[in-house]
Amino acid sequence: MSNSSLLAPGSTLEKRYRILRELGRGGFGRTYLAEDINRYNESCVLKEFSPVVHSPKAAELFDREASMLYHLQHPQIPRFRELLRTDLGGNPSLFLVQDYIKGQTYEEILISRQQQGKNFTEAEVTQLLFQLLPILEYIHSKNLIHRDISPDNIIQHDADKLPFLIDFGSVKQIAANAVLQFNGQSDTAIGKQGYSPAEQMRLGKVSAASDLYALAVTALVLLSGKKPQKLYDITNKTWDWRSHVSVSPNLASVLDRMLAEQPGDRYQSAKEVREALKDPKLSHIGSIISQMVTMNFVGRPFKNATQTATSNHTPVNPNPQIVKNNKIFQLIPWKTLGSLSVVLLPGMLAFSVVKSGLTLPKLPELPKFSSRQQPPDTSLEEAEIIRQEKIGKRRKNLNINQDIFYQKVDELYYNKYPELQGRSLTEKPEDAEIRRKWYEVAEDLLDKLEKGGEL
Repeated sequence: MSNSSLLAPGSTLEKRYRILRELGRGGFGRTYLAEDINRYNESCVLKEFSPVVHSPKAAELFDREASMLYHLQHPQIPRFRELLRTDLGGNPSLFLVQDYIKGQTYEEILISRQQQGKNFTEAEVTQLLFQLLPILEYIHSKNLIHRDISPDNIIQHDADKLPFLIDFGSVKQIAANAVLQFNGQSDTAIGKQGYSPAEQMRLGKVSAASDLYALAVTALVLLSGKKPQKLYDITNKTWDWRSHVSVSPNLASVLDRMLAEQPGDRYQSAKEVREALKDPKLSHIGSIISQMVTMNFVGRPFKNATQTATSNHTPVNPNPQIVKNNKIFQLIPWKTLGSLSVVLLPGMLAFSVVKSGLTLPKLPELPKFSSRQQPPDTSLEEAEIIRQEKIGKRRKNLNINQDIFYQKVDELYYNKYPELQGRSLTEKPEDAEIRRKWYEVAEDLLDKLEKGGEL
C-alpha cells in the first residue's frame, strides 16, 4: 500500500499538473487544486487514492471505475479527465483528475448564513431539489449510486449558481473493496453517518432509494441548520424534524416518504419525487402535458396566446381528439394558465412545456379552460417576436432539444434573478423588462454554445 505524500504548492506532477494548494483529505488520500499546464493553466482537481495500487485486481477495479466516470456526461457533474498513475516518494500512487468547480459547498453556505441567524428557506430548498433530482435520475439511469449525498458534497457554482454533485462514493467503494480483497475480506459500507440510511451503513446495500434518503436529510439540515443526529430519534428510529422546521404539507409528506425506514416504503426513483413535488393544482393537466411534450414547436417562450400554429410549425399530435380536419383548436389564454397558479420553478415539466413553446389546446372536458374567457390585448411588438424567433432558430441550428435548452435557460435565469421566483408568466406590457432579461440569458447561453461550450 502506498503512503500518501503531501504535494507541496508549486510542485509539478508528471510535468503537467502544477499543485496550487490542498483542498482536503479523507480516508483514501488528499485532494488538490492544480493547474493543467497542457491546457493553458486551466484549473483542475486531483483526487489521490492510496489503497493497493500494485495489485492487479485493484488496478483493474480502478480502471473500471474510471471508465464509468469517464462516461458520465452531465452539466452538473465535474467532468472526468483522466486516471493518472505516478510515483510519490518511491510509492506507486493513483489520482483521479476532474474539472474544478469554483464555488462554495452548501455546508459552507449554511455556516455563513447561520452566522447571520438564517437558514435556507422552503422555496430555496425546493428549488435545490428540482435542480438535483435530474442529476440523480441521470446517474441512476447509468446503474450508479452516489452513496454520499450531503451538503458538503454539493457545490454552488459561482458562475451560474447551479448546484454540482461531487465526490462520488462509488469511487470510494472501489478503493475500499480493493483494500478488503487484498486483506481477504469481502465487502464494506460507504456512506456518511446521519445522512446514509441504515441498510447502507450496516450492510452496504444501496439503491436509488438510499440516495433519495440522503437527499431528504440534506434538505432538512439546510432548512433547520441542525445536524442529522439532532433531528433523528434513535430510540424509536424515527425522524423528529417537525418540531424544528415548518414547511408546506406537500413538501412535508414528500420528505417523510423519502426518509422511510424501509427502502421499499420510499420513492423508488428521482422522477417519482419530482412528480410528487409538483403543485397539486397542476395534477389534473399532467396527462395533457405528457401528451404534448413530443410536439415539435419552434421555441417561442412568450408567443402571443391567441396565435395558432402556422403551416411551417404544425405540431405532431399523438392525440387525434385534439386535432380535427387538420386545424388546431384555439390555444389556452395565458390568463387561464395564470389562474391555475402555474408558477415559474426550474425543473418543473409544466414550466418547461410553457417556456419551450408548447401550448396546451383548449379541451371541452376541462371546465376551467373556459372558451368564454378572452385573452387581454397584450400583443407583443414585432421586434420582440422576431427576437424570439431568432432564439428558436439558433437553438434549432445547434440541434439542441428544445425542452433541454429552455429548461437550462430557466435555471440560469432564476439563479441570476432569484427575486422573480414564483412570478406568473405573462406577456403584458409591464412585464417587458422581465422578458428582456430572459432573452438576454438565452442569447448569452447560445453565444457560449456556438463557441463550442457545453450545455
